[in-house]
Amino acid sequence: DPFMLKAIKRGVGTKAQPTLVPSVFESRMIGCVCEEDSTSVVWMWLHEGQPKRCECGHWFKLDKKQPTLQIDY
Repeated sequence: DPFMLKAIKRGVGTKAQPTLVPSVFESRMIGCVCEEDSTSVVWMWLHEGQPKRCECGHWFKLDKKQPTLQIDY
């Protein structure tokens, strides 16, 4: 999944142990489905080094990764 489009299962999601979201960029937009039966998504921006709390109370943190796809032209 080079574009990282698959859903990430939330972890503990506390301030001390936020759910890590991989990204090759310094910022990434994420969506949180706060409740299992929720019909809406809460969208927010994550920025490197700045953990963020969703409206539902879950914490997320950007996990900077190196690109794995190399294209030679």
